[in-house]
Amino acid sequence: MSGWKEGLERFLATDPRDVGCGETMAVLHLYAELLAAGVDAAERYPGLASHLAACEPCAEDADGLLAAVAGTEEYGQ
Repeated sequence: MSGWKEGLERFLATDPRDVGCGETMAVLHLYAELLAAGVDAAERYPGLASHLAACEPCAEDADGLLAAVAGTEEYGQ
């Protein structure tokens, strides 16, 4: 029963701006490019930022993509 209750509490605590995993994956490359350029990507994509704060798998993907984008910019590629 505790698993059900924890799931419900997590659902009720979800930020209403959260766009979900699908929408996050659709524009994550744009978000990472903005971050790498020093732009406040959360201001431009608040729903995506909200989702990344709540979804560890998507946040890990974002970190990896940002590292890749920053790495290619570092080396001028």
